[in-house]
Amino acid sequence: MNPLVLPAANPSKYKPNATAAAQDLRFPPTPPTSTSELSSLKIRLHSSLRQFPDFPSKGILFEDILPIFADAHLHQDLIRALELYVEDHYGGAERPDVIVGLEARGFLFGPSLALRLGAGFVPVRKQGKLPGPTETAGYDKEYGTDFFQIQADGIKPGQKVLIVDDIIATGGSAAAAGSLVRKLGGTLLGYVFILELDFLQGRQKLDAGASTLLSSQ
Repeated sequence: MNPLVLPAANPSKYKPNATAAAQDLRFPPTPPTSTSELSSLKIRLHSSLRQFPDFPSKGILFEDILPIFADAHLHQDLIRALELYVEDHYGGAERPDVIVGLEARGFLFGPSLALRLGAGFVPVRKQGKLPGPTETAGYDKEYGTDFFQIQADGIKPGQKVLIVDDIIATGGSAAAAGSLVRKLGGTLLGYVFILELDFLQGRQKLDAGASTLLSSQ
């Protein structure tokens, strides 16, 4: 009887793959934190701003946010950055029920932010632009007094409200919006702006905390 001959073992066939083994032992990559994500978003957003000196008056360096909305990716970046910012500063029990946007640029991003946060959106408009019963608040401007209005049923008593706008300058219009929120019985959490003209000290007119997404002048 012929002896049974087994084929020679192929060492390479059974040798464990060192690279694969190492990959199996590695921890999965750490996802970026909300802080690092927000920092990256801020850098991209700020680099997209255009500057116009002496507009709307001499001595003002106007920073134009409209290029953000002209680019779909930047627009998405802005909403994501605001979402992260609000969740970090107004999360948990302080999460807003309502986002109030000021006419007119607060309308550009306020509704999208509200949708992301699962909140309602309520506009504050110049006098005479809203139908039905309204509440009114005045604020001083350089050449007189202007008025903001909000629909009387826009905010329910006790709802937590966050006010947003593109920029805080003298703070008068934002303060008027805050007074309207309180007139309707809302709880004013604070204000969030994209930019700020620090030298005008508009925050001093506000009766709730204010914060700015991007670096200020």
